[in-house]
Amino acid sequence: MTIAVTGATGFVGQALLDRAAKSGVQVRALTRREQPPHPGVEWVRGDLDDHVALRRLCHGTDAVIHVAGVVNAPDAEGFERGNVTGTLNVIEAARAAGVPRLVHVSSLSAREPDLSVYGASKARAEKLVRASGIDWTIVRPPAIYGPRDTEMFELFRIARWGLMPMPPREGRTSVIHVDDLARLLLALLPASEEVSHRVYEPDDGRKAGWSHYELARTIGWAMGRRPWVIHLSRASLERVARADRFVRGHKAKLTPDRVGYMTHPDWVVTHGSRPPSGLWRPLIPTREGLKATAQWYRDSAWL
Repeated sequence: MTIAVTGATGFVGQALLDRAAKSGVQVRALTRREQPPHPGVEWVRGDLDDHVALRRLCHGTDAVIHVAGVVNAPDAEGFERGNVTGTLNVIEAARAAGVPRLVHVSSLSAREPDLSVYGASKARAEKLVRASGIDWTIVRPPAIYGPRDTEMFELFRIARWGLMPMPPREGRTSVIHVDDLARLLLALLPASEEVSHRVYEPDDGRKAGWSHYELARTIGWAMGRRPWVIHLSRASLERVARADRFVRGHKAKLTPDRVGYMTHPDWVVTHGSRPPSGLWRPLIPTREGLKATAQWYRDSAWL
């Protein structure tokens, strides 16, 4: 099997390439810049706006895994271009190449599109996938953690100081290790009635997810600390977001748009939405996964 992968150089994409190499799956991967050789990978130079590169990416492949997307942008146009127009371009290239299967990586935020511009853009991308005419499966991951992650990394870094500012106490969230997610994406490649035209919300298997307090304390434990957890109101988080934007500009991790998403109380995967257990199940317990991730950050001199 040969598959086309977008977002291959990102956090999830790199884990997917590693897992594909172990599984013997040949990959044609999109990249903006030159990359070092990777086992089983043919690099295709281009981006989601490059129609020629996308056609070259998809030509002769058995399936597309569309991972690429914009998580953080300074305005709505950035989300629209990266998540909506980019997805449309991938669909058009796949259709032109006759690719029969599309696995689309969305986000749990698409479940509540009114809460954030990001979530709204992911929901619109899902509509395009459903109307594509290609045999599709949509995967909505919750919070993803693991080696190379730059998003949850902020929490690990803060935990060193023994103080963890978190969203309101009543919120709960599901999480998943990036390698478990990569295994799922590959498991979904073969078309079947079980997975075709389905939307799945995978997680670590923890019933009812994690409270913000539990997750903060567990990350602290992974860092060898017992942090004091401070739950911030939406207004407080908005002030922090403005300060982050003032200090880091477009590189700010906490944005006003993200605050709308973070303060929603329920980001636990929907009952009955997990992938079929006979096809896939999570293998990495979150406590051990977080501890191993903290060690990766140390070994890689991120901390």
